[in-house]
Amino acid sequence: MEICVIGVGYVGLVTAACLAHTGNTVVGIDDDQEKIALLQEGRIPIFEPFLDQIVARQVRAGRLRFAQHLTEGVGSYRVAFICVGTPPLENGEADLSSVEGVVRRLAEMGEGPQLIVEKSTVPVQTGVWIGKLLQLYGGGDTGRFEVASNPEFMREGSAVEDFLHPDRIVIGVERPEAAELLRALYDPVIRGTFRCPVHEACPRREVPLLVTDITSAELIKHASNSFLATKISYINLIADLCERVGADVLKVAEGMGLDRRIGRAFLDAGIGFGGFCLPKDLQAFVRIGEKHGCDLSLLREVERINAERIDMVLKKLQNHLGSLRGRTIVVLGLAFKPNTDDIRFAPALELIQKLLKEGSHVKTYDPRAMPKAQRILTTVEFCKDPYETVEGADAAVIVTEWEEFRRLDLLRVKERMRRPLIIDGRNMFDRRVLESMGIEYSGMGR
Repeated sequence: MEICVIGVGYVGLVTAACLAHTGNTVVGIDDDQEKIALLQEGRIPIFEPFLDQIVARQVRAGRLRFAQHLTEGVGSYRVAFICVGTPPLENGEADLSSVEGVVRRLAEMGEGPQLIVEKSTVPVQTGVWIGKLLQLYGGGDTGRFEVASNPEFMREGSAVEDFLHPDRIVIGVERPEAAELLRALYDPVIRGTFRCPVHEACPRREVPLLVTDITSAELIKHASNSFLATKISYINLIADLCERVGADVLKVAEGMGLDRRIGRAFLDAGIGFGGFCLPKDLQAFVRIGEKHGCDLSLLREVERINAERIDMVLKKLQNHLGSLRGRTIVVLGLAFKPNTDDIRFAPALELIQKLLKEGSHVKTYDPRAMPKAQRILTTVEFCKDPYETVEGADAAVIVTEWEEFRRLDLLRVKERMRRPLIIDGRNMFDRRVLESMGIEYSGMGR
């Protein structure tokens, strides 16, 4: 098919590249001139495993191209995916101004895509609102456009795999014809009939396809992300109790996860969740509940528990070191999770700001995220590798669970630190191993 993807940030770029990879002709539209120029050369502005290879290959093959303006050759395209950003407003609601701008331009075009698919994370009933905007800006023509919802469930760091091998595909439509069009578009993914760039032995399994109404599809996205955030905050709450009573949260999580009704995923105690999706989607969902007279205060507690994680790390440092003024503190990891360079709402940034307020000298290292962090952290010392970073440090805090940190030569780390103290914000290490080396260790809930 001929597909238009409007907005080529994380979601849009992965969507465009993977749809081209599965055999479609795709144009990605974005008003960021620098980004488009980079993409037209087959290069990408973010780090995401396998994505650079797919983009370069599909651009060379002519199945994927990029443009700055919506009118650049999309007249014959059947489907348009809206993937623009929906950042939080001051009150927590999603800002839909970019979505409205795209819908207006689509409606005002003389020709163009007939099926408009919302893939950005949007509040429930946005599909109804888009339909009204299309009618308003399209001169009252009610039959020219169809609206659908196709929420994304991609995790940064494994977005290509999540797109090509998803747990499920959700489609929200008003008419069966739209469902059939999207079912045909996703058929290679559903049946796994493509060359897999991620796995040597590609898992060939039928992917569940859920077809529902638009409103339910929109709600599935917010409900899913809020539930995942709840699991993380819940296990962090249990971690606090484990520290008080002398239990090990890793064993507690293992025992819980063996129950098929609960599962082990997202029961990892630590320094809290960050990134652009979970925090903003949680806030937006609370505001959706308030708007419709539904009390979602449980999710406010989820937010509160997550916000306390950074202060708990500071308290651990203070318990070991006393005052942090003049201390050299190492922060290992800046990205909000491994395998990405995304630092939006990253716990490391908040931790660093609080350490600076305490008067600490902060040194940091991240395999991918330092170029972005250097633009905003102007009083922090950035280092070339973990060993240079821990030189002369009074403590090191593990914030992002990069595999590089898991493979550290801990004796070499100990020799370089002024005081060999590790605050393990992601529970990557075994306390007994570190203490046998003479390294002070403090995990989360252990």
